Amino acid sequence: MGTRGVPGKGKEGCKMEQINVVQATKVLKRRTVLDHVDLTLDRGGIYGFFGPNGSGKTMLFRAICGLIYLNSGEITVFGEKIGGKKFPDGLGLVIESVGFWNEFTGFENLKFLASVRGKLSDTDIRGALARVGLDPDDGRIYKKYSLGMKQRLAIAQAVMERPELLVLDEPTNALDEDGAAAVHRIVREENKRGCTVLIASHNKADIDSLCRRKFKMNEGRLQEVLPDSGPA
Repeated sequence: MGTRGVPGKGKEGCKMEQINVVQATKVLKRRTVLDHVDLTLDRGGIYGFFGPNGSGKTMLFRAICGLIYLNSGEITVFGEKIGGKKFPDGLGLVIESVGFWNEFTGFENLKFLASVRGKLSDTDIRGALARVGLDPDDGRIYKKYSLGMKQRLAIAQAVMERPELLVLDEPTNALDEDGAAAVHRIVREENKRGCTVLIASHNKADIDSLCRRKFKMNEGRLQEVLPDSGPA
């Protein structure tokens, strides 16, 4: 897990092109949920994380996104130290349930979220909905959505602003076969334009078909799984 793929750059230059986790440790209620985790990921890859419930996958993602404080250790994302009130720039995120507004339609939810940065037009938002298989003109409010529709909307909000880093925790949860295929297509499209993607999934197909590097978590410890051959 070195600094390959960044020719002609010194150590500091390489760090600008990497996610670096150094001895990350987090303890909750006397339980160690991240146990001295070390991880180096080059920009532009698709990386898969798997393991049983409670193994630390979601907690690692929360730490990388700046959503929790570490007890010890350090995380930098593309040269920026994460922690305190510092979050990665250009972040698209699906972790557990997204806090959408029940009385808004899908379009209204995305428009409200997009208004924070003011980068997207109504046409952009409609395109994000169509991309995940949702009808931009659907008048149903969010609380009337099925679980699969809610998951599609979560994916739409994560990718609608063309993130540099896309973090997806169980992205195909509650999706049918067509929905899962759409997620796989979107992940590949985002990666093709240069986005770095982190995926945690119980679905082996998500990890095997998308990820060139795979990591197993168990009891807060991280281990890279080295394949016998190339990815499918």
